[in-house]
Amino acid sequence: MDELKGKVAVVTGAGQGIGRAEARALARAGAHVVVNDVGRTPEGRPAADEAVEEISAAGGSAEANGDDISTWDGAERLIAQAAGVRGKLDFLVCNAGIIRDRTIVNISEAEWDAVMAVHLKGHAGPLHFAAAHWKALHQASGEPVDAAVVTTSSEAGLYGNFGQVNYSAAKAGIVALTQVAARELARYGVRANSICPRARTGMTEGVVEGMAPAEGAADEWDPESVAALTAFLGCAHSRGITGQVFVVHGPTVSRMREWTPADEITGSTALRLNDIIAQRDRLGSVRDTTVVDFAEASARSGRVAAI
Repeated sequence: MDELKGKVAVVTGAGQGIGRAEARALARAGAHVVVNDVGRTPEGRPAADEAVEEISAAGGSAEANGDDISTWDGAERLIAQAAGVRGKLDFLVCNAGIIRDRTIVNISEAEWDAVMAVHLKGHAGPLHFAAAHWKALHQASGEPVDAAVVTTSSEAGLYGNFGQVNYSAAKAGIVALTQVAARELARYGVRANSICPRARTGMTEGVVEGMAPAEGAADEWDPESVAALTAFLGCAHSRGITGQVFVVHGPTVSRMREWTPADEITGSTALRLNDIIAQRDRLGSVRDTTVVDFAEASARSGRVAAI
C-alpha cells in the first residue's frame, strides 16, 4: 500500500517492540521513517541501525537517529533531522518508554524521574518542536499542513495499575497532553490521537501470562495490530479524527469515551456537609480491577525485587 507515500515520519523508541513494528508498517505504507532509539541490541549495536537495516532490506526507506528525546536538545535535533529530509515532517509517533515499577510506598525519586523523563517529557519535547515546525509552515503558506501525531498511553494511565505509580501517572499525563495538542494544533491542520496498546514486547513477554499464541489461533498480542492502527491514524483516511483515545488489542480497536458524570448529588440551595453525608452512597463504588497488574506479574517473574 502507498497510503503514506511521499510522507516523512518519526517514530521514537522504534528500535524494538511496538515502535519497531510501527516503523515497519509506516515504511510499508510508503513513508520515509526516521527511526529514533537510544537502546542497543544484545550484541551491542545501535537498535535504531538494526531497525533501519530491516526496513531497507524489505524495500522501505528509513534512517536512524540516536538522540535522547527525554532532553529538550535531543528532541529538537530529532525533529530538525526529520524536517530536513524533504522540508516537512508529516507524522510524529511518540512511543519511547521504560518501566521502573514500584508502589508509591517504595518508589524512589530517581525511579519517578526516569519514567517521567522518558514517557512524559519524551512525548512533550518532540511534540513541542514538531508543533513549532508546523506553525511555521502554516504561517508561511496560509494552508493547513495536514500532519498527524500519535502518542502512546496505556490502560494503566486510564485506570491506574497497582505497583506502577510512576508509569500510570506518566501515561495519564500523555492522554491530557494529546488532548491539549489536538485542540491547540487544529488551527494548523494537525490532528493528534493517543493509543493504548496491548501487545507482546520486551517489557511484557514472559511476564504477563497467556501472551504466547496457541497453535492455529489468532495472535491477539501481535504488535503488528497496533502498528496497523498507527499507520491508519497517519494517513489521509483519518482526517477529521482527533483528540481521541483508542485501546487496541489484536483485531479489536475500542474508542474510549472521555470522563462523563456517572452519579450526582445536590443540595437544595448551596451544598452543605449534611447534604453530602445523606447522599454518600451515590459517591462510592467498587473500582474496576480488570486492568492487568503488570507490576505484580513482573515481581512474581523476578524482573524486579519488590514493588
